Amino acid sequence: MVYGTEGGQPTYWLTRFVILRLLGLVYAVAFLAAINQIIPLIGSDGLLPVGTFLRRVSGTLGSAGAGFRRLPSLFWLVHSDTALLTTAWVGLILSCILLAGYANALVMTVLWFLYMSIVHVGQDWYGYGWEIQLLETGFLAIFLCPLLDPRPFPRMPPPLQIIILFRWLIFRIMVGSGMIKLRGDETWTNRTALYYHFETQPMPGPFSRWFHFLPRWTLQVGVWFNWLAELVAPWFVFWPRIGRHIAGCVIILLQVILILSGNLSFLNWLTIVPALACFDDGWWARVLPRRLVRMAEQAQARAAEPGRDAGAVIWSVTVIVVLLSVEPALNILSSRQIMNTSYDPLDLVNTYGAFGSVGRERLNVVFEGADDTTGVWKPYPYKGLPADPDKRPPQIAPYHLRLDWQMWFAAMATPEEYAWTYHLVWKLLHNDPGALRLFAGNPFPDRPPRYIRAILYRYSFVRSGHWWRREQVGNPWIPPMSTDNPKLREILNVEEWLSGSVGVEGCLPGSVGSANIIIFDPYLKPSICDLSIPVCLPYCSQYPFSSVASAPASIRLRRKRPISTTPCTPGRCAPSRPARTTTLS
Repeated sequence: MVYGTEGGQPTYWLTRFVILRLLGLVYAVAFLAAINQIIPLIGSDGLLPVGTFLRRVSGTLGSAGAGFRRLPSLFWLVHSDTALLTTAWVGLILSCILLAGYANALVMTVLWFLYMSIVHVGQDWYGYGWEIQLLETGFLAIFLCPLLDPRPFPRMPPPLQIIILFRWLIFRIMVGSGMIKLRGDETWTNRTALYYHFETQPMPGPFSRWFHFLPRWTLQVGVWFNWLAELVAPWFVFWPRIGRHIAGCVIILLQVILILSGNLSFLNWLTIVPALACFDDGWWARVLPRRLVRMAEQAQARAAEPGRDAGAVIWSVTVIVVLLSVEPALNILSSRQIMNTSYDPLDLVNTYGAFGSVGRERLNVVFEGADDTTGVWKPYPYKGLPADPDKRPPQIAPYHLRLDWQMWFAAMATPEEYAWTYHLVWKLLHNDPGALRLFAGNPFPDRPPRYIRAILYRYSFVRSGHWWRREQVGNPWIPPMSTDNPKLREILNVEEWLSGSVGVEGCLPGSVGSANIIIFDPYLKPSICDLSIPVCLPYCSQYPFSSVASAPASIRLRRKRPISTTPCTPGRCAPSRPARTTTLS
C-alpha cells in the first residue's frame, strides 16, 4: 500500500497535524492580543466596560439567562478584570500546548468556548468577521481529535466528514468574499481596485507602498487573480486530488500575497487553515520532514476504527452543520448578500466576505494634546496606524491592534457614531495608564495635557523620501476639549462613563423616546428590527444621527457585526427583515 492512501482512498493524518498546528498559532495570537488589550478595552474601567454591556443586554432581553442564551459567555457568571485576564491566559497556555502538537477534543472545546466568551462580550472591539470565522474553524477542529488521546498522531483516524466540512468552510469564505466584491464596488469589476487597496486598507504594512506603486497592468492582473482564487478555485475543493491540490495552492497563494501586502490581523492565516483540507497525506509526504511522515505512517498502521458512539457524534455534527448551512448558502446567492454574520448563537455556520467596497482615499484620525489651545499640539502615536508621515508602516499581523482598527473605521464616520472616542479623550486628559497602553507612546509623561483634540488627516503614499504625504481635512474631528467641557461631560454622563452618572434613566420626564436596533455594516445598507429601547431625546437632538449611525453606547448592543441603535423618525427608517441571529430582538 502506498502511503497516503488506504483502500484506494486518500488519508489525512498529516493534514490533521498541520491544520491543528496552524490553528494553535492563530488561537495563541488571538489570546495574546486579549491579554494585552482586553482590560483597557472592556475591563471594569475600560473604554466599553463589559459589566455595563451585560447589564444592558440582560435588561433588554429580560434576564441574564436570556442574555446567556443569545450571547453564550463565561462572563455572565463573573466579569471582573481578573476573570477576563484569567480567561485570556488559560487560552494562551492551551493554545501553546496545541501549537506544540498536543490536542484532544476536550482541549479544543475549552479553547473554542473561552474565545467565544470573549467575542460575545467584546462589543465594537470584537465585531470582525475573523472572530466568528475562528469560532467556526475551532468548532470543526474539536471533532478532528479523539476525546482524550492528546498525541500528535493518535490511533483515531481523521474523520473524512470533518475534512469535507473544512472544505465547505473554505468554499463559503472564498465565494462569499468574491460575490460581495462582484456585487459591490465597481472598482472590482473594472479591475482598478488595487490602484487604491494597498494605500487605503485598514493597516498598511512595510511592503504596502511597494505593492501600491506596481505597474497598473500588474495591479489589474492582481484583480484577475483575486477572481480566480475567490470565484473559480473554490469550486474545485471538492474535486479529485489534482483539482483539490491546485485549488488549495491558488487559495493559499492569495492569502500569502495578502499577508505580505498588509496587516489584516490573523484573517489570512486563519483562512489558510480550512484550505489545508484540500491536501491529503500523499501531498504532505512530499513537503514535510521525513520524521513526521514516519510518525504518520506508524499511526496509520495501528489505526483503530472509531466506535459506534464516536461515529454517531461525527455524523450528528455533519448533519447539524449541513442544516445550519442553508441560510448562509442562500445568502451567497442573494442579491442582498450580507457578510460576516452569524445565524446561530454559537457561531457554528456563518457568512463571510471582505472589501466589498474599496476606499479611494486614506483618512486617519490623530489624537493630539496641548497645555494651551494656542500652543504646540503633540500627537499620540498609534502602534500600527499611520500618524508620523516619516514613519514606515510596521509589520503587525497576525497580531491584532484593536484600537487602531476601530479608528480606521471611525475616520470614515463622526465621533458621535463612535461615542467611545469621547471616553478615550477623557482618559487621555487624565493620563489613564490603560488607555495609554493602547498607543505607542505618551507625549505627556510627566503630567496630562489640559486639552485633547482629534484631527482628521488625508494620507497618501510617497514614492521616495517621506513615507506619507498628509493634509488636514476640514475642522478638527473632535475640537479641543478639557475636563470641564460641557459637551464632553454630557456625553460621558449619558453613556454612564462618569462615576455616579445615570445614563438614559437620568433623562428628564417627557424626554424619553424610542429607537430601533440597526444592523450596521460599513459596506451594506442597514437592516432594522423591531426592538424598541428608550433613548434620551435631548441628547439625540443635539447630536443627530443618520439612519446608519451609532447611538449612545448606553443603548447600543454589539453582535458579530456592529449592532447599534438610532432614533427612528417617521419616514426615515424603513423596516426590513434582518438575519435572525444578527439582532437582539
